[in-house]
Amino acid sequence: MGFATDAVHAGQKPDPTTGSVSVPIYQTSTYEMEGLGESKGWNYARTINPTRTALELNLAALEQGVRALAFASGMAAVNAVFSMLKAGDHVVVSQNVYGGTFRLVDGILKNFAVDFTFLDTTDLRNVEAAMKPATRMVFIETPHNPVMTLTDIAGCAALCRKRGARLVVDNTFMSPYWQNPIPLGADLVVHSTTKYLNGHSDSVGGVVVAAREEDGERLHFIQKSAGAILSPFDSWLVLRGVKTLALRMERHEESARKIAAFLAAVPQVRKVNYPGLPSHPQHALAKKQARGFGGMISFDLGGYGEAKAFLDNLTLCALAESLGGVETLISHSASMTHASVPPEERRRIGVTDGLVRLSVGIEDVEDLIEDLSKGFAAVERGSVATGSAPSRRT
Repeated sequence: MGFATDAVHAGQKPDPTTGSVSVPIYQTSTYEMEGLGESKGWNYARTINPTRTALELNLAALEQGVRALAFASGMAAVNAVFSMLKAGDHVVVSQNVYGGTFRLVDGILKNFAVDFTFLDTTDLRNVEAAMKPATRMVFIETPHNPVMTLTDIAGCAALCRKRGARLVVDNTFMSPYWQNPIPLGADLVVHSTTKYLNGHSDSVGGVVVAAREEDGERLHFIQKSAGAILSPFDSWLVLRGVKTLALRMERHEESARKIAAFLAAVPQVRKVNYPGLPSHPQHALAKKQARGFGGMISFDLGGYGEAKAFLDNLTLCALAESLGGVETLISHSASMTHASVPPEERRRIGVTDGLVRLSVGIEDVEDLIEDLSKGFAAVERGSVATGSAPSRRT
């Protein structure tokens, strides 16, 4: 089946009781047993739920994995992956990951005797040099959040196979419509379902898709034991959103390409980060490992004052955390998504005080460009505040 067909139908048979083509929301905590030791395959909703199962089957098909496990948030999914480790294990992590992933590692997981190394994974020589006998996992986001550089998934997978480590890819920015890491050699794929999969900014969730059944079994054990499950209603919301994923992702990218070209010609913009631009240093890699370039862009305005003036004068683009919704969302990475990262580390990895991240929605692109132009006009007028991004380590 094609992607759009699977998005609508995989894991979603009509309800056998009523014939409903929409999977019901099974809002139950438990199930009646047919007799002692006899059940219909359902026992307790933390362990299994029909609505959540339908979503998990659907997302496993879209990511070409053998099993998917849905969690209460993207960070719960990431935490489940790291829960596969044990004391003494070593993990290599992309230096440019979501700030919440850094916060989880820096504030919690490092206290459990797991060794983490953050480094630039755009150069696989760095990854190979950092790997140790105890390296059990390499965790990457590609494109990297928010600087939009890339890691070679197939090349990284080859390194991991040679060293006996799992490769985990956070595929949230691209969605399975544009990029499938498992056929490229990844062992586990993570998504914040909050983003493109749901697509409507009305649900929080996460998923891990496994390439091997043994990893799927382990993750299911972690899911039911730790209990950070996706609710039936949120599972239904994501199922509803995924049905239009193919259509939405085409529109996100079509508009992102036009906006990236527009930004590249704006004098106030010092640098545009979008893999779809031929000027992007990894444009060829983007074309090689993905079918498209997605709807995420970041650009640098030079400083905190310029970024604030720009953002304060937008009316259509919503200043908000998150991404992947039908509405255009814009954020200041240093003070929002990456506020947990120390200022000196942010600067080192390219998350400057002037960096703005744009999640292009599905509105008319002409309206979006007009709105962005208002922000640039404010910067040109000199409505620039002084200072730097506030540190908000939450």
